[in-house]
Amino acid sequence: MFDRFLSFLKDIPGGSGRRPRDDDPRVAASALLYHVMNVDGVRQDAEWERFKAVLGESHSLSGAELDELALAGEQADREAVDLYAFTSVLKRHLDVEERKAFIGLMWEIVFADGELHELEDNTVWRVAELLDVERQDRIAARRKVAASLPDGAKLLDEE
Repeated sequence: MFDRFLSFLKDIPGGSGRRPRDDDPRVAASALLYHVMNVDGVRQDAEWERFKAVLGESHSLSGAELDELALAGEQADREAVDLYAFTSVLKRHLDVEERKAFIGLMWEIVFADGELHELEDNTVWRVAELLDVERQDRIAARRKVAASLPDGAKLLDEE
């Protein structure tokens, strides 16, 4: 499932010297990932590195192209009035399994610093709701990501 999602994101047109647009699913994904990274008011290096790694892996980008997408996501998030603008773009381009996989990517960003802040948890919940990802799928994605981490058990205790 995750490989299929990454394959989908790699096939989305973009790059090739064009500046990403807000209605570009890559920018929408970047903006949501950026948003969840910053929602607690603290951007830690581990979160930033995971954010860039997720963007790079999911879009087969590096260097200037990766920096451009990260900046486009940051700018789009700062200019946004709500999350709907981004989730509606993703909902049009992703099937149910790909939307579930995206929620997993959000959890990767959340857990990158080894902590779970209530605002991060709430943001993932709201995005999942807007993407029509079922509660049990959101929780399963959270548990899967947390279980893959060295101190994941303590993150699961916070449920």
